[in-house]
Amino acid sequence: MESVLLLQGRVIGAAQFLQLQQLLESHPEWSRYRLSRELCWLWNWRAPNGQLKDMAARTLLLKLEQRGHLRLPAKRRPSPNRMLHKQVRPVAHAREAIHALLIQLTPVEVIELSQRPDQLALYEWLLHEYHYLSYASPVGLNLKYLVRDRQGRPVSCLLFGSAAWKCAPRDQFIGWSLAARQAHLQQVTNNARFLLLPWVQVPHLASHVLGQVLRRLPRDWRRKYARPLDLVETFVDTSRFTGACYRAANWIELGQTTGRTRQDRAHRLQAPPKRVWVYPLAGHFRRRLCA
Repeated sequence: MESVLLLQGRVIGAAQFLQLQQLLESHPEWSRYRLSRELCWLWNWRAPNGQLKDMAARTLLLKLEQRGHLRLPAKRRPSPNRMLHKQVRPVAHAREAIHALLIQLTPVEVIELSQRPDQLALYEWLLHEYHYLSYASPVGLNLKYLVRDRQGRPVSCLLFGSAAWKCAPRDQFIGWSLAARQAHLQQVTNNARFLLLPWVQVPHLASHVLGQVLRRLPRDWRRKYARPLDLVETFVDTSRFTGACYRAANWIELGQTTGRTRQDRAHRLQAPPKRVWVYPLAGHFRRRLCA
């Protein structure tokens, strides 16, 4: 194998690979689930709330097997992670056209869904049905928001998840080293989905919603994950959108992606280039991210 690999935000060198080999050879009867749990215990691989990051460990093991570095035991049953097998089911919702001025809809209600799980099914169906990328339950750190107008009507959905491992315009803007990026990447989040429902036609609503959500995002992130959040990124497909709402909400446009997907590590997977936008959440964000 390569002398050093970077997978799932961890450095995998000769010592770590030897530990993996010893686990596999010493316990051929273990399932993949058991291996990932034991690996978390061995490496003290935990989320800020103390939970073992067994899904991240399982993904790391799968990537190593795909690259030919090890052989995992055969699958015994579907993954215990229910989110991989969850079906998004239809939820009844009003679809009457909303043509109004922004002042007629405000104040909007911003609902963070880990605090309001009763709203989650509607959120998931709206994104699944009306966002051009559809919706799959995110893995890793994430926050989900449903936004309602002052009459209680849903108008917008937003998803914030894991930041891209590499993004040249963003990395140059921050000015961080490889070591700093590895240490602080989870202090950056990606606005992976932003949906205004198609029957809602309200000038300036998109930038207003972004502003309202970003005001509370760092607080919600710290409450849920016990860690700071310093920067938000997003990637705008300019064949579909201009990015005007991000500009109006004071985001900073940095440039264009190379066209590789976030999962690509072998320079093979291609995606349309996108414009990169970021929003610093604190004036000292560079000092914190480059420490």
